[in-house]
Amino acid sequence: MSAAASPNVPAPIPAAFAESAAPLDRYAANRANLAEAARMAADAGRTGRAARLRAMDAAGTARFLAFDGRGSGRAVEVFGDLETADRVAVLVPGSDTTLDTYQRFRAGAVSLQQRLQAAHPRSAVVAWLGYDTPGTVSTTVLTAARADEAAAELGPFLDRLRDMAGPGARLSLLCHSYGSVVCARTETGPAVADIVLFGSPGTGADSARDLPTGARVWAGRGSGDWIGHVPHARLGAIGFGTDPVDPAFGARAFAAGAVGHSDYLKPGTESLDHLSAIVLGAADVSGAPATATPSEVSRA
Repeated sequence: MSAAASPNVPAPIPAAFAESAAPLDRYAANRANLAEAARMAADAGRTGRAARLRAMDAAGTARFLAFDGRGSGRAVEVFGDLETADRVAVLVPGSDTTLDTYQRFRAGAVSLQQRLQAAHPRSAVVAWLGYDTPGTVSTTVLTAARADEAAAELGPFLDRLRDMAGPGARLSLLCHSYGSVVCARTETGPAVADIVLFGSPGTGADSARDLPTGARVWAGRGSGDWIGHVPHARLGAIGFGTDPVDPAFGARAFAAGAVGHSDYLKPGTESLDHLSAIVLGAADVSGAPATATPSEVSRA
């Protein structure tokens, strides 16, 4: 889980854990590591980074399963009570998500958790910044190289997460933008019930059937999302091919409303309502009620 070290961003070595380490032990050790990273950044004159790190645990109660303050950074944060949750959503971010832009990623996770809690208290959200995301304006965002590296981390993490969550927990992968390329390459076990691709540039696969998963595959895009104007083509290693919202891809459609590229998890949006419903087990959100009914949750 360690990012490449950078001489410009000093930080301690990440905390190490046994596979059997309980979430509470991980949270405590990572809060201490985060505080030390903030101190080291401040001592090095990196006041902006230090302030952003302090904001990540301003209340002293943050729940990080993993944290690495080196370089662009890594962070895996839990919202809700993971150990009792039977519905767990894992958010996988897209390009330009780093410790320096973490608050916008966290805001989406908090918004989703609040929406889930309103309908189903035994739910949790995991914000998984577990890879070096590409820059939006870079050549790395045009290929799957970063996604392949991330998928090799995400798959084993999901196996560990299943064991940390409540008994029989149902996991959902919610994958935004370049994160959808990551999820499309991640082998998932039976605990992952849904993979949701939103704001996706494509996945590199021709159809949902080609993804290494037995989960339900969903796709949606807001009418205000600029990524809908990006050509869905592939030339050698460049580009990601078939648009996941194209019926030919074979994903289940979910209605995302009029949101823009960075707005899918904003409170009050149709996209947030329907993403929450998918996590709770809804069978149809193409124009369905905003949340799964209790009977849908019990059947899922």
